[in-house]
Amino acid sequence: MSSKQAEKSDRKVARGDRVEKGGRKVAKGESVVLDGARKVVLENGLRLITEHIPSVRSISVGFWILGGSQVEKVEESGITHFIEHMLFKGTPTRTAYDIAKDMDSLGGHLDAFTSREYTCLLATVMDDHLSKVIDILTDQLKNSLFDEQEIDRERDVILEEIKMIEDSPDELVHDLGIENLWPGQPLGRSIIGCRESVQRFTRKDLFGYFEQNYVPEEIIITAAGNVCHDSLLDMIQKRNLSATVSSRKKVDNMDRPTAHHQITYVSKKLEQVHVCLALDGLPQNHSLRFASYLMNSILGGGMSSRLFQKIREQRGLAYSVYSSFHSYQDAGFVSIYAGVRPKSFHDTIQLILEELTTFKEQEVTAEELQRAKDQLKGSLMLGLESTANRMSKLARQEIYFKENLSINQLLTKIDAVTQEDILSLARLLFRTENVSLTVLGDISGQKLTLEDLRC
Repeated sequence: MSSKQAEKSDRKVARGDRVEKGGRKVAKGESVVLDGARKVVLENGLRLITEHIPSVRSISVGFWILGGSQVEKVEESGITHFIEHMLFKGTPTRTAYDIAKDMDSLGGHLDAFTSREYTCLLATVMDDHLSKVIDILTDQLKNSLFDEQEIDRERDVILEEIKMIEDSPDELVHDLGIENLWPGQPLGRSIIGCRESVQRFTRKDLFGYFEQNYVPEEIIITAAGNVCHDSLLDMIQKRNLSATVSSRKKVDNMDRPTAHHQITYVSKKLEQVHVCLALDGLPQNHSLRFASYLMNSILGGGMSSRLFQKIREQRGLAYSVYSSFHSYQDAGFVSIYAGVRPKSFHDTIQLILEELTTFKEQEVTAEELQRAKDQLKGSLMLGLESTANRMSKLARQEIYFKENLSINQLLTKIDAVTQEDILSLARLLFRTENVSLTVLGDISGQKLTLEDLRC
């Protein structure tokens, strides 16, 4: 379908659809307009959301399966990630090579990832190839074989992936850091699992989990680019993604994780000491979430941030130092990473803790806050040039808020954040009893105690 045809079709439907207000629940079979995007909930619970962008020739589409590693039992640790791998290992009509070859022949990009709250199959192609890529994605999601030999081969691949993480200390320390903050809790476990669980999984385990959890009411399909909503809906219906109705009873056993105030040392022969200081953060829908985005920018989100300037530029203690704010449905965490020389370990931790204390005691300057706002708004605007980013935005807005905030609404919310908001957030998050520290490397006799871990 041409750009003009798609635009005409979307205008026609938009005139007849009601606009969804502020997260109102959409009934099954109902189609609504969400600030430039269109959404329909099919009778089996599957949700389709599209954004028509007539100025581009590409389309990015994602199949989002809700759940992720956080719904796994302890003995299932890593099974969602394993299933993600198996979705690329063949169907009755396509071998693993065929899936790769068919995508390459379209000049497109096919990928997948697993997070703590969802798995995503995603692709970007030219608009002329949308039907073909939908055929590939639906084939993967509906018809993957879970062949025994492929499972054994992929098991070895995942075990190598675990080794690769263990050989990447700056990545490993983050996995250890969230486990140290939330020990023994679903959100604290590694997404990839452990050797023992990966080696134990059978075809019955994998396919049984797949059948139980990869069901229509837990699937969101989003697409952004030169896409016609009605055409994509028709493609989905023709491939029977809208036909299956699950009788599964959803079990919600997720409790908000509890932060632990502790220090964990992991000895490893390395040239550097890698540290991850973590604290409880905000859930996705918290009223101060926009303040948290700006706080991250000021604290350690860029080259002008306080931690980068004080630890790297002024003191020369680290090459890499940064902060990250992570949010989930019901929880979140803040992490601060630094890779330092062993002799600089104490000074670096002290500077980080002092900075957290400063955030609680003094308002950030107006200049800092404005610079953070400009940085965040610029990043958002540049991200809109990517259909993949816009497709992902549709999904995450639906998962966490059941609405699609326009870019103008997002910019308004960013501009509304005050210095007082940042101060209130710092006093909420930066508390000694919420601080955990994970240290990876060889620091000999330089260990800190909990008495040193105060902010």
